[in-house]
Amino acid sequence: MAKDRHWNCGDPQQHRVWAEATTDALRVLEGKWKIVIICQLFGAKEPLRFSELERRVEGVNQKMLIQQLKELEKDGIITRTVYPQVPPRVEYALTDLGKALGPAMAELIDWTLRRETLDVSGPAKQSLSATS
Repeated sequence: MAKDRHWNCGDPQQHRVWAEATTDALRVLEGKWKIVIICQLFGAKEPLRFSELERRVEGVNQKMLIQQLKELEKDGIITRTVYPQVPPRVEYALTDLGKALGPAMAELIDWTLRRETLDVSGPAKQSLSATS
């Protein structure tokens, strides 16, 4: 649950703590495919098999998908469940920690949509409008 932040607290040390926490969060989520993977798992509302994730994350190659999934698992965002059958079945799901990203991601989506309505120029604006 998000705490009520007092951004104007006047404590530079607290501001550094918040900056470090934000930097750490962005480090966990950085990578071209991690947000896409997380969004697909949110949208699925159930665990997804590797092959289904591969279909849903358009443009990613198998090696990169495996790497990004391993990093998300290491950081506690997703779980990987292997079922002992032939052929092996592997499913991925969001952990409670991963599900806790939901409100923050919703706010980022809203922020991005609001930003698009502003007169923002530059590569970020061009990139956003090119993908819409």
